[in-house]
Amino acid sequence: MELAYWIVAGVLAAAFVFAGAFKLVTPKAKLKANGMNWTDAYSQAGVRGIALAEVAGALGVILPPLTGIIPWLAPVAAVGLVAVMVGAIRAHATLHEPVIANVVLGALALTAAVLGFIVWV
Repeated sequence: MELAYWIVAGVLAAAFVFAGAFKLVTPKAKLKANGMNWTDAYSQAGVRGIALAEVAGALGVILPPLTGIIPWLAPVAAVGLVAVMVGAIRAHATLHEPVIANVVLGALALTAAVLGFIVWV
């Protein structure tokens, strides 16, 4: 089970670190120009807040069990990423945009949460 957790958590963390870091360093106008129409509904600070939540969640699923410091926080971070994806699904669905990537990432985060609660709690 622990190996399954690390595989899922590694893929999840990589996806969210890259996505979140991209949103952190890219101005809102450029994100919009790249097809991220959902940014119209948020301020620059709001977009950065979402990005910070993604990066924090990614680090949260990896660092606690890796360091052995409060490893039960890893599945909690995964639940936080599920919440971020629920919000993303809602935002994209409102704009009639595809939500498959958000559903897949949400399912991956949910899997990491379940495995994390089994392994670390």
